[in-house]
Amino acid sequence: MLKTGKIIVSALVALLVSFPAAARLFDIEEYRLANGATLLVVENRKAPIVKHMVWYRVGAADELPGKGGAAHLLEHLMFRGTTKTADGEFNRLMQKNGADSNAFTSLDYTAYHQNLDISRLELAMALEADRMQNLDFSDEAFASERDIVFQERKQVVDNQPLSAFSEALRRGLWQTHPYAAPISGTEEEILSLTKDDIMDFYRRHYAPENAVIIISGDIDGQTAYRLAEKYYGRVSARPAGTKAVFPELDPHTRSSLSMRLPRVELPRVVRSYVVDSYNTDAGQIYPLSVLAVYLGEGDISALYRELVVKRRLALAVSASYDYASRSYGTFSLSAVPAPGISVEELKIALDEAVANALDRLNDGELNRVKNRMLAGLVYLKDNPFDAAYIVGSLYAVGMSKDDIENYADNIRKVDVPAVKKAAEKLLTASAAAEGTAEPLPRGEKDE
Repeated sequence: MLKTGKIIVSALVALLVSFPAAARLFDIEEYRLANGATLLVVENRKAPIVKHMVWYRVGAADELPGKGGAAHLLEHLMFRGTTKTADGEFNRLMQKNGADSNAFTSLDYTAYHQNLDISRLELAMALEADRMQNLDFSDEAFASERDIVFQERKQVVDNQPLSAFSEALRRGLWQTHPYAAPISGTEEEILSLTKDDIMDFYRRHYAPENAVIIISGDIDGQTAYRLAEKYYGRVSARPAGTKAVFPELDPHTRSSLSMRLPRVELPRVVRSYVVDSYNTDAGQIYPLSVLAVYLGEGDISALYRELVVKRRLALAVSASYDYASRSYGTFSLSAVPAPGISVEELKIALDEAVANALDRLNDGELNRVKNRMLAGLVYLKDNPFDAAYIVGSLYAVGMSKDDIENYADNIRKVDVPAVKKAAEKLLTASAAAEGTAEPLPRGEKDE
């Protein structure tokens, strides 16, 4: 399964009631196995179920030049057998034991996961540990999965015009940075991949020291640790391969893109900015998170109220911020014009609305936004499946256990000057790409 977007940040700012001061979000227990693997446990005894995940700190950004799609193709082939487990046996055993099993690939990591009854946890751990070191697949299996990945590329990307638009906008934003490349690889790259390419990527990167094991649900930390040592502890330690080197980006870089596309019903404007992430400046993620919610999360956000409700210039408007990256983060604004409003008119109105929103921001507005954000954290731990995903995806990109736990306290500390300073840097000193996608007029050919 190809993962093209991240939902961590939205999960961390969902809506509910107040979060107590100095409370920890998940009460994560952290362990290190002798071979270098990390184990994180989030205990939840409300039902006899667990979410079991293995995150490898490697993704599409770490592929060698010309080898695009290797990380995603390896994800598929991980289900095709090992020297101990026959081809297809992993899925058969999971289904037989009532487990929901899948995987996904991103730029920064690859993850494998199962939702299952606690009584089946050891089976899942044994199978995951086996394929961490004993992957083995036939030439026929390789050819079959490569064709599946190729067809996914055509169906998910090439046959969906807005996906092509998003890829082009990403290339303009990231330039020569590894994040410019599509997670799937190009069609040419996928077809050129060999079995040796995939096994090379596997051997270099699927080492215990690159693995983060998450168990969330009906289990205590010490029991989980004993089981992890029993199964994952048997995997031989080995050095992990070199990962991507992330270059610095010129903050003055600007690019623009205009596309007319078939099967696109409504025009849209998208602005994306390269901003700080947890790994480039951890302190900046909190004011930027607040800024994103204030500007464009939901129908009570500042941009929605002005552009959709008050001025009726847009049908939809949103803002998002992703700080969970190994390199820079991304901040995006998007809007769909109302009927009769051109994309050029909407661009001007969007500039005005952002400026007006920042002028209006005061302590009262800020506190309302922070309360909304903190509200959603109250029951974040209650769903073991969500907890495992959030903890894993943040930890896999380098966020510390303490910073994950203390997210709420750090949001509380954000003040108006910090948000305005973050906005000023975003708008004036960040690499940016603006794209417009419009419907292709009937009768015209897509170029």
